[in-house]
Amino acid sequence: MKILLLEDDVILSEIIEEFLSELGYEVIVCFNGEEAVQKAYSQTFDLLLLDVNVPFTSGLEFLTNLRERNNTTPAIFITSLNTSADLENGFNAGCDDYIKKPFELQELNLRINNIKRIYKLDNQDIISIDTNISFDTKNNSIKKDDISISIAKKEADILKHLLNNKTKAISIDELSNNIWSYDDTPSASTIRTYIKNIRKHIGQDYIINIKGVGYKFN
Repeated sequence: MKILLLEDDVILSEIIEEFLSELGYEVIVCFNGEEAVQKAYSQTFDLLLLDVNVPFTSGLEFLTNLRERNNTTPAIFITSLNTSADLENGFNAGCDDYIKKPFELQELNLRINNIKRIYKLDNQDIISIDTNISFDTKNNSIKKDDISISIAKKEADILKHLLNNKTKAISIDELSNNIWSYDDTPSASTIRTYIKNIRKHIGQDYIINIKGVGYKFN
């Protein structure tokens, strides 16, 4: 699991990075908002840990801009701003949780685990699609009627995103912004081709078109 940590306090960022690394997470540290923007648009992350008051672009502005681009990566604010208005601003910007400084590292761990549970970030390797169809997220393969078929990495990423968001319709922009980096944005036709290939493997009826919106896992 890959985490972007935006924190301008060098000592605190080192403490958090060491703690999370020992738990097995890959942590990318940024000390200002501009650096975080560059990382977020060039890489994909599973979770964002954001301080609010950081140089150049604030954590609030950073997350607001990501949400406007349909990036749904879960985000937790870690900040000393602790009034109800600050809390409201954080959730209005699109965060999933809000931790007030100072905090214990175990509290951070618990909140991350809750995000993982909600978004199924540590989902089991094998996801059952139907009685005769399963998806191996670790090996990027689909097993249908006891026949295993390897699929492309991006096809696997798209299928996993759709499965993890079965309750809502997913737009092409959301797929693009959550699976591809900013510098590697695919065309709509490329994504449609990936969807077409997935349907060939699992069947036409599992991924439905929502007119004017995008796709939804049925």
